[in-house]
Amino acid sequence: MKYRDEYRDPELADRLIRAIRQRSRTPVRLMEVCGTHTVAIFRAGIKTLLPETITLISGPGCPVCVTAQEDIDRAIALCREPGVTVATFGDLMRVPGSESSLHQEKARGADVRMVYASLDALDLARRLPHRRVVMLGIGFETTVPTIAAAVRQAKQEGLTNFLVLSAHKLLPPAMEVLLSAAEVRIDGFLCPGHVTTIIGTEPYQDVVKRHGKPCVVSGFEPVDILQSIHMLICQLEEGRREVEIQYTRAVHPQGNPRARALMDEVFEPADSAWRGLGKIPGSGLKLRPAYAAHGAENHFALTVPPGREMPGCRCGEVLRGACTPLDCPLFRQRCTPTQPYGPCMVSTEGTCAAYFKYHTA
Repeated sequence: MKYRDEYRDPELADRLIRAIRQRSRTPVRLMEVCGTHTVAIFRAGIKTLLPETITLISGPGCPVCVTAQEDIDRAIALCREPGVTVATFGDLMRVPGSESSLHQEKARGADVRMVYASLDALDLARRLPHRRVVMLGIGFETTVPTIAAAVRQAKQEGLTNFLVLSAHKLLPPAMEVLLSAAEVRIDGFLCPGHVTTIIGTEPYQDVVKRHGKPCVVSGFEPVDILQSIHMLICQLEEGRREVEIQYTRAVHPQGNPRARALMDEVFEPADSAWRGLGKIPGSGLKLRPAYAAHGAENHFALTVPPGREMPGCRCGEVLRGACTPLDCPLFRQRCTPTQPYGPCMVSTEGTCAAYFKYHTA
């Protein structure tokens, strides 16, 4: 299959591994900030193929995982409201809130529906005119245009019962926070292919200019990732600091102008709280005044107490790259995919879930 088989070619992968070993002279720590990369790295066994000079660190690349506890609690509070139908992507259902989860609330009778796209939630609003349908806006820049399209369509159709609870996250501000904190040494970034197809490469320029860290936008197949690592090593060894695109078959420097225009029409930047990283200025999105009537926060009192993290859960540190799941005493003990204790074990993009499924050493 084109763009799959050639990026899983063992001979090509072997040549790249040899090239990485030849170029890698000094110890470096590279962070992937995409949960799909984390899973792909583990599934292909890439960490075991690299020289000891290269350490790969998993960052805050799982949108469900970085959703703040308070936002989970708001979603749970919403589904308890009379006449409300909550629509959500499936991996959010089992994320523990302070006292419950959407999955538990559904079992108790709340109307919580799993959807595969925001337009599914829009269709629910059409079919349930006497209920308020609230789409949970969870995700990075990849999913924002689809939510924006649904909000604009709802306004055009006069569907006043279609609402959005926006907890969207923007990745570049989080990358800057990670570098500014200096808790973990990061020498370069594997940047997310999905996100960058939308936003382009310009948002990463501050990471390069202010912090002097190279960035390579990577695809998701084994050869993609190996080539991206090689590109980062070449930059570091040659003293270059640039934003490069390995994933050229999908990513353009300008991103997707139409998708960005739609995002900018419907949403505007806002401060946002991240699990493990705290409140980051300008790292979230809220509806612009022209679309504020579709904001769930304007229809319900959504003030909730400060979220209570699960005792002993180290998801926040895992998301910062400050530790691995193996450092958490709950991992594989109290926290498993069938009984997750923290969000990093729930989502298929979560670092703990990847370690549980693929890590054997």
